[in-house]
Formats: sequence, structure tokens, C-alpha cells
Amino acid sequence: MKILKKTYDYVLYLSETKYAFATLFLVSFLGSIFFPFPTEIIMIPMILARPKKAWSISSLALMFSVLGGLAGYYVGAFLFDTVGIKILEVLHYQDMFEQFKTLYSKWDYWIVFAGGLTPFPYKVICIASGVVGMNIPLFIIASAVSRALRYYFIAFLLKKYGDDARMFIEKNLEMLTIIAFVLLFMAVYFVKMM
Repeated sequence: MKILKKTYDYVLYLSETKYAFATLFLVSFLGSIFFPFPTEIIMIPMILARPKKAWSISSLALMFSVLGGLAGYYVGAFLFDTVGIKILEVLHYQDMFEQFKTLYSKWDYWIVFAGGLTPFPYKVICIASGVVGMNIPLFIIASAVSRALRYYFIAFLLKKYGDDARMFIEKNLEMLTIIAFVLLFMAVYFVKMM
């Protein structure tokens, strides 16, 4: 857990530097394609460090995430056999990808919307959307609405509770990490059950 605390402290430090917005761009954009960490890993510390900019930070995270999602879509549509399959293999998401592909025939853009709200890896959703040839405007709308709900809800909570939220996170970092992994496991289990 020392590594977790050091990582959290480093991200918090980074969120207060001049590199914070560049890091937010990279994590949000690349997180929709292949980066294994969620946007919130940098967005939350940035909002805690700059609560007055909560809405602009979450808006930038939203924009970068959707643009990255579109790039992930194109990886699935045009580069799946060379790039997309390698991303899934490196991250060990092949099984999730296959299960998600079968869900598209039933749920279409609703699966993108639901996936954008949950801890389920968004990059799998984006690549699979490209592979199955989902309607691009519907993909963008479903991604943008779900990500907006997620990011703006976080911004609202952090802006409202600011330092209390920061102290809660720091005091309960281990528990929150476990909860995040449990939620991810439940999302994967839910997809398998469907």
C-alpha cells in the first residue's frame, strides 16, 4: 500500500504543476485507446488542487476522453488486425472484447452509454464499436453523454465537499482502491452474465 500512497501523492503533486493539463490530456485521450488507468486518476487530484476550476477540468477531461474514444473507434475499424488486437492482448482484454462484441447486436449504442458510466474499460468499448461498425454520430453522443454524467458528477461532489473529500480519500485510500477493483470485477461479471 506504500506504492499506492506514493502514486497518489505523486499524482496530487503533478496536478498542481504546469504539466497538469498536459497530463490530463494524455491520460484522458490515451485512456480511451490503450492507457490502463482511468481519467479520474489525474482529474480528481486536479479538482482537489483547483476546486474553482472543477467544471473546466471535467470539461477538458470529457473532450479529451471522447476524442480518444473516437481514435479508439478508428483503431477498431481500420487497424484492428495490426494494432487493436495487440492492445487487447497486452491489457488482457480479449475475453471482455469478445463478450462485448456479442452484446452490440442486442444493445447497440446503449452498451456504449452504460459502459461509459461504469468502471468497465472504455477502451474495449471504443475498439469494439469500431470493429462492429457502430454508427459514428451515435457512438459520439452515447460516449459524450455517459462520460459527461460521470465526470460532472465527480466534479460536483469534489467542488461541494472539497477538502473533506480530499481528507476522506487520503484517509481511506486503501478501501477506495479495493472498492474500485470490486466495481470493476462486478462490471466484468455483469457483462459475462449477459
